[in-house]
Amino acid sequence: MTELERNALLPAGLRDVLPNDAAFEAEIVERLVAFLAARGYDRVKPPLIEFEDGLLSGAGVAVAPQTFRLMDPVSQRMMGLRADITPQIARIAGSRLARTPRPLRLSYAGEVLRVRGSQLRPERQIVQVGAELIGSAAPTADAEIIVMAVEAIAELGVGGLSVDLTVPRLVPSIISQFELPEKDRASVRAALDRKDSGSVSMQAGPAAATLCALLAATGPVDDALAKMDEIELPDQAAAERARVAVVVDLVRRLSPDIKLTLDPVEHRGFEYHTGIGFTVFATGTSSELATGGRYRTRHIEMEGAEGERATGVTLYVDAILSLLPQAGAQRRLLVSHDAAPSALSALRKKGWITVMALEPVKQLAAEAKRLGCSHFLAETGPEPI
Repeated sequence: MTELERNALLPAGLRDVLPNDAAFEAEIVERLVAFLAARGYDRVKPPLIEFEDGLLSGAGVAVAPQTFRLMDPVSQRMMGLRADITPQIARIAGSRLARTPRPLRLSYAGEVLRVRGSQLRPERQIVQVGAELIGSAAPTADAEIIVMAVEAIAELGVGGLSVDLTVPRLVPSIISQFELPEKDRASVRAALDRKDSGSVSMQAGPAAATLCALLAATGPVDDALAKMDEIELPDQAAAERARVAVVVDLVRRLSPDIKLTLDPVEHRGFEYHTGIGFTVFATGTSSELATGGRYRTRHIEMEGAEGERATGVTLYVDAILSLLPQAGAQRRLLVSHDAAPSALSALRKKGWITVMALEPVKQLAAEAKRLGCSHFLAETGPEPI
């Protein structure tokens, strides 16, 4: 075997998940899905590939640059390989489940593939587990999704969780209200992303004072809301501020111990969101464990309609796995080639993983060690290596 064959090089951002790790990942995915199901979120399974015009409409517009495209040899139409599952859930809700009573609670689990990774997340193939609550504008829906996301991760054993709230429509509403020239809007947005108050002051014109005050309001949620209350905001922005306060109060009623912060000017990663957005972090890592927030389900099949109000969350399994202890060694039991099926069935019911020798073996203990088993089946029962 050549060195190349041994290493089996893969494209950047892709990797093989080997035994034990693959089993552990599958276990965590199913535990997360079960957690969501126990709270009324019914699982759906959209396809890996869809026609491009449907996949990249509505919320899918935000991930269009990250989407691989290919030609369908059957229909001769362009297709997209999903880079995010949320747009597919929006399509299902608005078409196949259009007549299902609202609010509609759906969950999903699957892999997505992206054109490129980022500095914080170099992986291009990502396992997502998520939940979407569709058809409700109530702040209680936002609170339910936020609390559920945190509790799902915490139940796996991850501690030190915090939620960073943002209001993606706040800055655009202020820029629009102050009629900032179109040519200046991109540079102001970039300065806000860099948290560069000096550049905002120089470039934002009449909106500078308001935007700089919002920039300074970033921090623990109580301090941030107190500072925001002192800012004179246009009507739409003031309504967004009030909704954040309501959601924070609801979240605390459901889960008083959740740590909340607020960044009122952040929007990166929330481009298609229409209301409150949030990100879940944990102590000891800069990786996002989950992101979510408000959006509209509009897609191409809705023929120009605005779409339903919805809120949801995506849990990033790879980031969560990095914070969990490695899976413990499994109880793998080597049995002889002529072991009775009834005996093997009884062992599996007791939690053993049985590995059968395919031909007579003189030394079961040695063979078990060679094959990575923890035990072998002796006449008196399972024996450790």
